[in-house]
Amino acid sequence: MQLQYFRPDDLDSAIDWLSENNACVAAGCTDLLAATTDQKLSGPVLDLTAIGDLRGISEDERGWRFGATTTWTDVIEADLPPAFDSLKLAAREVGSIQIQNSGTLAGNLCNASPAADSVPCWLTLKAEIELKSSGGVRRLPLLSFITGPRETALQSGEIVTAILVPQSAAEGISSYLKLGARKYLVISIAMVAVRLLVDSELVSEAAISVGSCNAVATRLSEAEAFLEGKRLSKETIEQIPDGMLTDVLQPIDDLRSDAAYRRVAAGELVRRCIGSLIAGEAVAV
Repeated sequence: MQLQYFRPDDLDSAIDWLSENNACVAAGCTDLLAATTDQKLSGPVLDLTAIGDLRGISEDERGWRFGATTTWTDVIEADLPPAFDSLKLAAREVGSIQIQNSGTLAGNLCNASPAADSVPCWLTLKAEIELKSSGGVRRLPLLSFITGPRETALQSGEIVTAILVPQSAAEGISSYLKLGARKYLVISIAMVAVRLLVDSELVSEAAISVGSCNAVATRLSEAEAFLEGKRLSKETIEQIPDGMLTDVLQPIDDLRSDAAYRRVAAGELVRRCIGSLIAGEAVAV
């Protein structure tokens, strides 16, 4: 009889079992049952929650490592540089406190929702996804990992083991804003993450990302280039051409918003997000 549920305490055992079983990989499980219309799950389940090596946040000379089963509460409570303030702010928007206690970083990415709260933040941090299988380890840029709505580049037998942020992207200041129909427990209409490096009041590097307005969250490269070399000020924000904030967005009409409103809202969120950094209002405690 085939084993239907496996909860190992080491990664190698998990990978060996997954190579022989076409299983659903579970971590925080906050979306597991919600993703099926059946009364029970079909097929075997690999539960990663007992593998201690997959959880935690660490730093070395290369950068920061966020274990796949690290929870949103772990992120909120971690002592991280200001470049990660956007991620901390997003972590507070992931469902309720109970969801934040259980939901995992890799689960949010593997779910691959266009409205996933963390993706814009990871994009500004130049995140890479580490994957492991019986064939070895590989890394993918986040945009190569999420390929579309509910679609990823995960191959058969692979497990996401970590999200990696290079040391060069863990610098600067950052912020995050989310617009929804209410303040809490809501799927976003639009969301924005911004990370800036500022030297003598001049922007030396800008990273701006918008979510919920494309099939996959999108970097605004033209707006980033416009800001670089300019003084970080309200006047500079006002001078950003609207097209640089919205032309690459392809939002949809749905129950939460129509496309036209999403596009306008996203542009305004970008301006407000940058403005919060000028005003020092974007501190994630």
